[in-house]
Amino acid sequence: MDTDALARFHETFAWFVVGANLIAAGWALAAHRYKALRHRALWWFTAVAEVSIAVQVVAGAVLRQQLFGGDDPDHLAFHMFYGFVALFAVAIIYSYRGQLKGRLYLLYGAGGFFLMGLALRAIHLKPT
Repeated sequence: MDTDALARFHETFAWFVVGANLIAAGWALAAHRYKALRHRALWWFTAVAEVSIAVQVVAGAVLRQQLFGGDDPDHLAFHMFYGFVALFAVAIIYSYRGQLKGRLYLLYGAGGFFLMGLALRAIHLKPT
């Protein structure tokens, strides 16, 4: 994939990450309140939202390598930081699922909104 196409993908897909995590988080919080919303589809959708973060981070890392080689320009520092914090947050949320079994929907609701916020912050710090 050429650099321009990858840059467009990275910029556009960021909004998918935001939207998917917004929907997953809202659905999880609503499912905490309304048992009728507790479907297996929620967990599949949540998985898609969280995997989209990994796809976005990998695309960003490849783009960074193509554009800047081994150099890390200062203007990319916090943009990359938020991406890696989001990846780490997904792992932490997943690791707490056993301990918070009674509040699983709250965990994934709050966690999804946190991930959405990280994605929005990374978009705001767009490295252009």
